[in-house]
Amino acid sequence: MVLLLLWEQDGATVHELGEALQLDSGTLSPLLKRMEVAGLIRRRRAVDDERRVEVELTDEGVALRERAGAVPHDLAEKAGISAEEVQQLCSILAKLNTSLRQTV
Repeated sequence: MVLLLLWEQDGATVHELGEALQLDSGTLSPLLKRMEVAGLIRRRRAVDDERRVEVELTDEGVALRERAGAVPHDLAEKAGISAEEVQQLCSILAKLNTSLRQTV
């Protein structure tokens, strides 16, 4: 999920990622460390505010997007689900996510 967010907004802060994923720093920091060791991301302190840590994709992290693009299609195909059904599922999951966020 971190990569999905960074593919949309490279250079997001750790705080922004935590908010979007609803993860606390105790969960997110070790995950980011593993991704950094794997060569997918780079963390750095913001120039204008050293308390803020920005996360950016490496070339390898950017390249992974292209390889990962086929995964949803391949999974749906193997599960026997049409593109329309995938869209319906995404819509239902988005609605469920919104409802759960409002009740929590």
